[in-house]
Amino acid sequence: MNTVAICGNPNSGKTTLFNALTGSHQQVGNWPGVTVEKKVGKFKAAEKTISIVDLPGTYSLTANSIDERIARDFIIKENPDAVIVVVDQTNLERNLYLVLEILEMKKKVVLAFNMSDETQRRGISINTENLAKELGVKIVKTSASKKEGLNELKQAIIQTLENGKETQLFSYSEKFMKYLSQTEEILKKHHSDNFVDYGWTALKILEGDTEIKDSVSQETMQDIDKLTASMSQEFKEDPSIIVSEEKYKFISSLSKKYVTRKKVNESWSDKVDKVVTNKWLGIPIFLLVMWLTFTLTFTIGDIFNGMLDEGFVALGEWAGAKLGEGMLSSFIVNGVIGGVGSVVVFLPNIFLLFLFISFLGDVGYMPRAAFVMDKLMTKIGLHGKSFIPMILGFGCSIPAIMSTRTLESKRDRIVTILVNPFMSCAARLPVYTLVAGIFFPQNAGFVIFTLYVLGILISIISALIFKKTLFKNEESVFIMELPPYRLPSIKSILSEAGMRAFMFLKKAGTVIFAAVIVIWLLASLPAGVEYAGEESIIGIFGKIISPIFKPLGFGFWQASVSLFFGFLAKEVVTGTMGTLFGGEEILSQVLPQFFNSVSAYAFLVFTLLYTPCVATIGTIKQEIGAKWALFSVIYSFAAAYVVSFIVFTIGSIIF
Repeated sequence: MNTVAICGNPNSGKTTLFNALTGSHQQVGNWPGVTVEKKVGKFKAAEKTISIVDLPGTYSLTANSIDERIARDFIIKENPDAVIVVVDQTNLERNLYLVLEILEMKKKVVLAFNMSDETQRRGISINTENLAKELGVKIVKTSASKKEGLNELKQAIIQTLENGKETQLFSYSEKFMKYLSQTEEILKKHHSDNFVDYGWTALKILEGDTEIKDSVSQETMQDIDKLTASMSQEFKEDPSIIVSEEKYKFISSLSKKYVTRKKVNESWSDKVDKVVTNKWLGIPIFLLVMWLTFTLTFTIGDIFNGMLDEGFVALGEWAGAKLGEGMLSSFIVNGVIGGVGSVVVFLPNIFLLFLFISFLGDVGYMPRAAFVMDKLMTKIGLHGKSFIPMILGFGCSIPAIMSTRTLESKRDRIVTILVNPFMSCAARLPVYTLVAGIFFPQNAGFVIFTLYVLGILISIISALIFKKTLFKNEESVFIMELPPYRLPSIKSILSEAGMRAFMFLKKAGTVIFAAVIVIWLLASLPAGVEYAGEESIIGIFGKIISPIFKPLGFGFWQASVSLFFGFLAKEVVTGTMGTLFGGEEILSQVLPQFFNSVSAYAFLVFTLLYTPCVATIGTIKQEIGAKWALFSVIYSFAAAYVVSFIVFTIGSIIF
């Protein structure tokens, strides 16, 4: 079986093309960075089965970021039989940089010129026949979203596998080629092994690729350093800049020869962007979109929540009547129905939140949100690209943290991972919906909206603190291409929201159910005590830790215990209260005895900010180490305590 790698720039339609070729059902998002690790599929053509590997989206193969390293290591070390490079024809010059890098690795290559429909709409015409001859490869025009050109692409892959030739190093300016040739000679003099290719290796060394430079001997680098010093003096530029300029000059010459652009009227997408990304309107629009998202999530979800809640209340009453008094009845009614039911009733909110987030991603708004926030974040010395994982954090912190692998700078990765848990994940939504619905029934959507905004603000402030204290004098550049707005697939959006809702139910049936059993047991023991009373094990434990939270306005032991068990999963905060008090319906009657509106909001703020769940901590440890995972636990708890104390203190004075 032949193995083919598929790669391309972020947002070039690479993953969509992979799905179209293989028929797989992996997630496709309309923002850069969605593909972090390789994915494998198969397709059949000309009675052959081809294994195709979807590599992370990259702009180059310099290996500054983890996704670039994954892509490059696979091409070099796994040595696929051919490489498909997906090219966004609407951004040909940007995409050709990666094309040149792969061609110069002397691989069998097929170019999939994607976005053909969008290219035509923009009045762009590319002479792919002559361009293919100059580059020495086959070029196939495709439209992955419409599944156009797939048969032609499969045929080109088969032909390239059977008869394709390895590509060659391109000719740049005579002055530059002199230094490139001398670098090659130095490599051949000191190293008998061929790396990938002497010419490609020489280019990478001149480009300043640290990984390639580390792979050659110190003696080799001493000779090359002398050469690059002369090169810099002659060009009056750094060698890395010289390499980029030479490549872009070559790319520009290709564009002039083979690309024509008709003057077309400004697209509606460009007109919308003038408003959406406007320096004055961009952030207010972003906040408005968020407010609408959470208001609709609560308003519509509340209708279905009420139905589910009534169902669980009726189920609890029926079970209680059938089972009578006793431990089994207590377990079923208070533990299972009261605990798990108090979480499951918020399933409609979870589904709607992911429905709206999926819509915003597929329609193309998410990259605009990152672009808009970059302007604000850059002013305070932060990195706009970090906002992409932060947006993903609205869904779940774990994939959001893993998506930081797309960030080139180690400092940016660590800082973004540390602040990401402050972005309000969907697991917190049941707590928000419960408490806001009880204490702010007329403004619940707005209250939830303020929590999400507060999470963003604390993330930005924390990142600035880290930058000024832990990571000084490190800068990085934000590169972001804004894709055209696209009509999202209803099937895709519903499928994504449904999958997330199912994962929530699965979590409710495993982690939350297990936690509820433990909480019920602790509330029932020792034998003979009042269920969930102060003399129960959980009551005694709650009274021990409750003084910690008294300055924040919620010093009653049930709240303290709920927050403690919320470390397992944030939904367990609601599940614990439901188990202790007997269900969501009863909570709406009981909680006003312990909270007022100020302390209730302080409780929500603490839930937003305090220590991430155990799964998130594990992911942080996996990505950046145990030291930073411990730091995250301590810092987030301290931040939650301080901010909640401020909210409660000021709120108590005002109200």
